[in-house]
Order: sequence, then C-alpha cells, then structure tokens
Amino acid sequence: MTPPVDLLRSWLFTGGVDTRSHEAACACGADVIGQDLEDFTPPALRPQAHALAARLYAQWRAAGALAAVRVNPLDPLDPLDGGGFADLAAVMPARPDIVMLPKTVSPEQIIALDAAIAREEARCGIAPGSTAIVPNVETAAGVVATGAIVRASPRIRACLVGAEDMAADLCAERGRDGIELVYVRSRFLVECRAAGVEPIDAPYTYADAEGCERETRMARRLGYRAKSLVRPEHAAIVNAVLTPSAAECAHAQRVVDAFEAARARGEDRVNVDGALIEVPAYLNAQRLLERARRLAQRP
Repeated sequence: MTPPVDLLRSWLFTGGVDTRSHEAACACGADVIGQDLEDFTPPALRPQAHALAARLYAQWRAAGALAAVRVNPLDPLDPLDGGGFADLAAVMPARPDIVMLPKTVSPEQIIALDAAIAREEARCGIAPGSTAIVPNVETAAGVVATGAIVRASPRIRACLVGAEDMAADLCAERGRDGIELVYVRSRFLVECRAAGVEPIDAPYTYADAEGCERETRMARRLGYRAKSLVRPEHAAIVNAVLTPSAAECAHAQRVVDAFEAARARGEDRVNVDGALIEVPAYLNAQRLLERARRLAQRP
C-alpha cells in the first residue's frame, strides 16, 4: 500500500452500483474508498457493479484515494460459486489496490484468497504480490482467530473489525455509545498490534456527526489510527480526529523539550502541566510529533 498503511485514516465503503455515493466518495477526502460487492450490492446487480469497477477505481485514485473492493465470501471447494471468486475474476483487471474479505474466521480463507489473487495478478499482468488483502473480522469466531488470520499472508498489513454483523453475532444490543463492542474493539486491537498489523476500527453506522466524532475519539484513545465508515460526510471528521492537532503537537513538543532538559540535568522524570512525564510519555509525545510530520508530508 502507498502511502504507508498507518497513515490511512479513513476507509469508506460505497455501494457497488450506487452512483450517487460514488460521486460523494470522490469529493469526501477519504484515504481509502472501497466498492462493496457484498452487503451493499444485491446479487442481481453484481454484474453491473463489476462493469463499473475500472472507471470507479480510476476516479478514486484521481481523487487521491486508494481503491479497494470487498468481494463476497469464498468457497474454496467451489471455484465457480458465483460469489467471491467470480467477483475477483471480474474486478482484478481494474487493478484494485486492496481486496477485502468479509466475515473472515480462519487463516484457510486467507490462504485461498491469496492464491486466487496471485492467479489473477498473473492473468492480468499485475506485479506479483502488489495487491493487498484486508480481512474483515465480523464475528466472535473471527475475533478469537484474528492473530492467526492476519499472519496467514504477507499481503496483510491491516485488518478491519465490523460493527453490525459483529453485534448480531454476539446477540448484543446496538447503541450509539457503542459500549457493546468495547471488548471486541480492545481485543481486536491487541491481536493486531501483537502481529504487527494495523487495526481498522468499525464504522459508526448512525448519521449524526457528533456521534461519529465521539466514537472516533474513543477509538483513538484505545490506540486506533484508522476507522472505517459508511457515510462520505464522516470522512472529514475521522481524518481530523485521527490527525494530531496543532494544540496536541505544541503540548507534545513541550513534553519532549522538558523531558530532555530534565535528562540533561541528570533527572529521570519531569512534571509538565501537572503530569509526571517518564520515558513512556516521552516516547508517546515523540510518536505523536512524528505522525503529524508524516501526515503533513503525505502526497
């Protein structure tokens, strides 16, 4: 993926044939835009969606986003299943940057997808290994297997956790505060970080901007640097929350300067605005400043 995956803050899903959402996606500023051939595309409309792929991906790249596609689930025992394998064969000539696999629950599914992508890359003259895979973990079984899933292919540098399907699988009651998914979000993030893969938070599926900002801030607090979304108007909110602000950078710089001055005096810690700054806080401040610098330099 280009730019680096940790700088891809907003991952927008659009309908397979929803031209109005396609146009809004181009203008919203999302870092990744994906054509959803699964739940957002009725089966009868998949051929029409396939035919749109080349034009859509070119438009999204021209708008500065990476082009992604979410195919339908694969059936490794039936290559002619008319689902995921058929989606892949139809859209790979359009050269998506990223292929997403919904409802991933096992590494075997990833191994099958990796092999299928490799065949399509060879058929379409695409550089081997250049198409990324982003598994979508949307069930309890998938959360438990996340570590094995993300280690199943070198194409995987990010993984996404779902919201609606996840809540349904858990028999949880959905709410705007998202409290029913806090454990899932936390465990998923830990599994991804342990494997060296970037976790992508679940989308905020309600319409209000305030709720989207609140949930994105909560996700950032947990450690997320990326969030999926289903509404183009939420892209600017997600990007803003997941980009260090000028005030945050100024505070981080004061922490760095104060700690380094304390170290120069032979001290092991320093008080900044009432907070005791030790090595972990110093490193976090450095990390925030480096992220801000890299985001500012990103094309």
